[in-house]
Amino acid sequence: MGTSVDSSVGLLLIISGPSGVGKTTITHRVRVRLGAVFSVSMTTRPITQEDTDGVDYHFVDETTFKLHRDAGKLLEWAKVFGNYYGTPRRPVEENLDNGRLMILEIDVEGAIQIKKNMPDCFSLFIEPPSEEALLQRLRRRQREDEQTIRGRFARAKHEIDRARDCGVYDAFIVNDDLDTAVDQAVQAVADELERRRKS
Repeated sequence: MGTSVDSSVGLLLIISGPSGVGKTTITHRVRVRLGAVFSVSMTTRPITQEDTDGVDYHFVDETTFKLHRDAGKLLEWAKVFGNYYGTPRRPVEENLDNGRLMILEIDVEGAIQIKKNMPDCFSLFIEPPSEEALLQRLRRRQREDEQTIRGRFARAKHEIDRARDCGVYDAFIVNDDLDTAVDQAVQAVADELERRRKS
């Protein structure tokens, strides 16, 4: 399914969803389909052999991160498991000024912060077809023990409830079939860009 997007309209697209729902796969496919720019987060977590600085994350020390945060250079930030993560403001604004589609893959709390800073953003939340399906997906990854999986599952249910209650998300997409979910996400963005061009 080919969807053309007029790149003259800058748009910040937020994609969120609970752990195990497939949001990263969907985000990357949407980025490729729409020729979008993926926002690279800043973090204080240690770089690993699998990471490429500036591609996966911008790796900085805690002092540098806090300087950016305190100077208002981050659109959103959070501390997760002892490490800081945040979205640099300047690359997002520059790409939007140049009429690009910019994608942020962030959690619900981050999306709430972004919405306050950039109310013109467009937000999608990826949902599982059911709670049971999500639990099975978490187990199929075979990355963690059952207790950890149960913890992730509980957090996922909380995040879904928070997403529905916070009023930030413009559309909810159920990832039952991956190709269909990607098509729906691409179409939602195309429809929104068309609406903005006409308004």
